Amino acid sequence: MTPKFNKAHMLAFLLPTALLAGAYGSQYIGGLFPCEMCWWQRYPHFAAVAIALVAFCVSNAAYRNVLVALAALAIATSGLIGGFHAGVEYGYWEGLTACTATISGSGDDLLKSIMNAPLLRCDVAPWTLFGISLAGYNFLLSFGGAMLILAMIWRRKKI
Repeated sequence: MTPKFNKAHMLAFLLPTALLAGAYGSQYIGGLFPCEMCWWQRYPHFAAVAIALVAFCVSNAAYRNVLVALAALAIATSGLIGGFHAGVEYGYWEGLTACTATISGSGDDLLKSIMNAPLLRCDVAPWTLFGISLAGYNFLLSFGGAMLILAMIWRRKKI
């Protein structure tokens, strides 16, 4: 295993882990609850983390290479979903879902919870930095990071 492959493998594990940590941090610490499309962006990151962890356990370099590439494709998928979501937030196109709300409770409290639940719109960015929403940053970091991982693997094969 070359040092470049180690870096690609570590990046395939650390990038989605860091982005998930940021998403959960913004949710539980920052109070930015995710809409439905935000959740869609998390699922491929979960898959990428799991695939990268499995790759750490594989001794065959060819299989490990394939697993890291699959993790990179999962990261890219999250980025593409983020790009679509950012386009919905910026009004470039219409989203695929209705708005969502978080509900908790049981019995009589359930109806009250439903009626008082905050509405989480997919077409409104709850937070931006330099005009870029969290979905936009996910697109930039995930898709860019995935392309970097794939390039690192590709360069290794050519050498």
